[in-house]
Amino acid sequence: MPSRLADYLDAARRHRFVGRETERAVFQSALLAETLPFYVLQIFGPGDVGKTTLLQEMAALCRQHEIVPVSLDARNVDPSPPAFILALQLAMSLGPETAPLDALAAQPVRSVIFIDTYEKLNPLDGWLREVFLPQLPEKVLLVIAGREPLSPGWRTDPGWNALVRMLPLRNLGPEESRAYLSQRQVAAEQHQSVLDFTRGHPLALSLVADVLDQRQDQRFVPEEAPDMIKTLLERFVQKVPSPAHRTALEASGLLHVITEPVLAELLQVGDAHELFEWLRSLSFIEYGKAGLFPHDLVRDVLATELRWRNPDWYAELHHRARAYYVKRMQQTQGEEQRRVLFGYIYLHRMNPVVRPVYDWQESGNVWTDTAREADIPALLAMVNQHEGDESARAAKYWFDRLPDSVRVFRSGRQAPAGFLVLLTLDHVSDEMIQNDPALDSALKYLQNHAPLRSGEKLMYMRFWMAGETYQAHSPTQSRIFINVVQSYFSTPGLAFTFLAFAAPEIWEQVMAYADFARVPEADFAIGGRRYGVYAHDWRVAPLLAWLDFMAARELSQEQNYSPASKASPTVVLSEPDFAAAIHEALRTYARPDNLRTSPLLRSRLVIELAKPGDGEAERIALLLDLIRDAAKSLEASPREAKLYRVLHRTYFNPAESQELAAEALSLPFSTYRRYLKAAITRVTETLWHKEISL
Repeated sequence: MPSRLADYLDAARRHRFVGRETERAVFQSALLAETLPFYVLQIFGPGDVGKTTLLQEMAALCRQHEIVPVSLDARNVDPSPPAFILALQLAMSLGPETAPLDALAAQPVRSVIFIDTYEKLNPLDGWLREVFLPQLPEKVLLVIAGREPLSPGWRTDPGWNALVRMLPLRNLGPEESRAYLSQRQVAAEQHQSVLDFTRGHPLALSLVADVLDQRQDQRFVPEEAPDMIKTLLERFVQKVPSPAHRTALEASGLLHVITEPVLAELLQVGDAHELFEWLRSLSFIEYGKAGLFPHDLVRDVLATELRWRNPDWYAELHHRARAYYVKRMQQTQGEEQRRVLFGYIYLHRMNPVVRPVYDWQESGNVWTDTAREADIPALLAMVNQHEGDESARAAKYWFDRLPDSVRVFRSGRQAPAGFLVLLTLDHVSDEMIQNDPALDSALKYLQNHAPLRSGEKLMYMRFWMAGETYQAHSPTQSRIFINVVQSYFSTPGLAFTFLAFAAPEIWEQVMAYADFARVPEADFAIGGRRYGVYAHDWRVAPLLAWLDFMAARELSQEQNYSPASKASPTVVLSEPDFAAAIHEALRTYARPDNLRTSPLLRSRLVIELAKPGDGEAERIALLLDLIRDAAKSLEASPREAKLYRVLHRTYFNPAESQELAAEALSLPFSTYRRYLKAAITRVTETLWHKEISL
């Protein structure tokens, strides 16, 4: 007879548990064996598939056989050796003076350690495998649950390979799902429609069963998806205390993780602490070091329901989140900036074109590092395996020539999981062309279509791959793309970006979504293989305009996109043409109507700073302000104040002629002309720097 609350909870959980007979049998046979057939049992599967529930069932089996289980949830453990040891001490109820290994060795019976959410310990994976776990007594069984299979280090090590058993966990099968629904007293005639909708996903089955339990006269009709989504949502929001709480819940459906600052931004309140704590108290909200987040299924239900019910409000929340992330990206750098950027990209996850491209769950477990000398042989081996010897020679050239352009991606192991060569160049030399044909094609394309101007930079995503999956969708590929997008924010003077793909046709819609055009003229061949290239001219569609364009695409939910946006009528002026246009604008400053044909109105300088919807009059006013501000900057300098006075009397408050302007300034005409030329040059230099730096 149960005597503690924990016993009642355990009994209730076991009463609800169905299926997983294979997994239970494997565990129980090991638990009762005289000698353990394996020492590590790993259970892996996608989120909300029932891994935690299965571990609870296995722990109950331990107690049934008078074995005290030790349970750790890696979400609550900092991935460092001291923190792991401390967490194990606490789970075993040991004092700080007692080492867990000593306590386990002293146990007279078999011990079982459960580690849930193991992916959170990826940075510790090597240490656990190579240092800590080999010290465990042979009577200890370790059970690990995570979203991915154990890393190759476990599987390729002959020793561990013989001691590990891996069990994939997927959705419940049809019979298991029916057994669960029957146990939840869902009418048999409802089972098939529920199975068709949930496909055996344990959390979805549970949520639907909860709804039908509360409304037993309701029939589940998959065709009425919006109504069913609404009904499922009521499972979470029927007791929302206020409209502000409802908005907080709706916001959680959009965001990757929820923190107090982003919640305050979306709700437009000064202090979101109370709402944050309320979210934290909800049963379907989880939390980690980065913030709060709902179960994946709950998040999708919240986002889908809001978008269907109130698309305008969905767009407004999306806009507020985007504004927050853009502001944070400008305030951060490095790994923190990448986390912010992932949150920004996560806003696009509902788009059917973008959703398959990113590993939304796991890319955070792949981290960016600089390349080390010891990495180079492994990186060259990757290139040689996937692209051949000739490509490997080109890659080595860049490793030696521009080592800072190489970024390595690791996933809990010291060995690289993949890498990226992201070139940032202000010119293309003959040496580069001789060592890499990709640069020859790129230079020819630029010369024919978009020559770089002084101070402008070219970016080229030249080599990129994951060691095992090459350029296919993977956590490493997701991380690579995030790093490339991050570089758009951190590269001053960026004018043009090339992206090279081994299979460009696969990425056509994704690149069109991102406003990158296919440019066959920049394609190149190396090692008998042809590579396709996409490109974006940042002078035509600058960064902030690009972000607005991307937001509009996410909200559109289209599935077919044109190769590139032509929304921005930007003109890319050469430096001499820009200088001539500035001189002409100064000459007509007092007659602004004459500026209607000025190419400066379509320059990056004006387009980037104009507000959405600004017409010709507004852009003329903006151009005049930019010219006047550049001139005013001269007035602040004691050495150049005389130049501002010449500009002022010539263009801003002009005399009837230059001779009269010189007379009014008490300057010889030759001196006046020299000062005027110098002033025009300084204003042009200031505005040109803005033009190429935006």
